[in-house]
Amino acid sequence: MRKKVTLRRLAEMKAGREPIVMVTAYDFPTARVAERAEVDVVLVGDSGAQVVLGHDSTVAVTVDEMLVLAGAVRRGVQSAFVVCDLPFGSTEISDEQAVATAMRFVKEAGADAVKIEGGGRARLSRVRAIADAGIPVVAHVGLTPQTAVALGGLRAQGRTADSAARFVREALAVQDAGAALLVIEAVPAEVVDVVLPEIGIPVIGIGAGRADGQVLVLHDLLGITEGKAATFVKRYARIGDDMVEGVQAYAREVRGGAFPAPEHGYSANEEALAAARAELEARDGSSTAW
Repeated sequence: MRKKVTLRRLAEMKAGREPIVMVTAYDFPTARVAERAEVDVVLVGDSGAQVVLGHDSTVAVTVDEMLVLAGAVRRGVQSAFVVCDLPFGSTEISDEQAVATAMRFVKEAGADAVKIEGGGRARLSRVRAIADAGIPVVAHVGLTPQTAVALGGLRAQGRTADSAARFVREALAVQDAGAALLVIEAVPAEVVDVVLPEIGIPVIGIGAGRADGQVLVLHDLLGITEGKAATFVKRYARIGDDMVEGVQAYAREVRGGAFPAPEHGYSANEEALAAARAELEARDGSSTAW
């Protein structure tokens, strides 16, 4: 078994220009896939609201739902560094609320770190408070899905002068506030490259150039999710189609009588058969067995 990935190890990877691999996972089976594939970081993303819970956006997922997902992932991961998203509504009220929520993910789900979106003044205060409580924080700037409405929808950031300037400010500010890692989403690589030399913590990109590492939703890269993928997604498999074809084949065989075949059942000896027949003959015709 490989050694546990730690913050120190991630910092060493950045220093040695060794790319960091991060994927999402939302349950025990996908966590086992990530672990067996030897990814470095597993993110229990609030994207699970859409990917596995069927909501229209990430904002609908609750802390309790995220804790269930995170606990299942933690049980499936031994070596990867586990990061858990703090869902919308669980940190917005105060620093105290944010710290209490973060503590739940560490204590109840075994998170190695928590992730918080945004780099505005209030969000920086939350990052500082959680970090001061001794919990590693992964910051997230650029496109922040929890507040996508305020950003004009799920669209790339840093493509206008104001947006690019805000991105640079926030990227540097979350580092100064004590973030241990930084996720940058949907920002042109050229804009990201401007600020990267000034960021000393590991930077994980998603639609943001190469950075120090990459993150993708497992269900996206494996082709499980339906519909058109985001621009930054590359599909490495078509498992969703394979799953549908497998279930269709099963349904055909059940309906056609091909399944189950004799090899899918169990044999009984004569003594068991005789006992079953005797029990049936002993019934007095009532509907009660006793």
